[in-house]
Amino acid sequence: MLTTFTVTYTKIGSGYMGQITEWPEVISEGETIESCYQSVQDALQEMIAAYRQQNQEIPLGKSAIEQILVEV
Repeated sequence: MLTTFTVTYTKIGSGYMGQITEWPEVISEGETIESCYQSVQDALQEMIAAYRQQNQEIPLGKSAIEQILVEV
């Protein structure tokens, strides 16, 4: 089954941190967004394998994303 997950990238001192919005435990880093994307994708595959091995339900994507406008 194919599903879609959302990656949120945050600029950090060593490059970028990527985190799966629907599955916050899936997080990784990379020097560039491209390398971060690959690292997050690898982390996601490892997490899926671990959940399957432990017979845990994999959280499926389909979260709603909304930005909030606020004065700072």
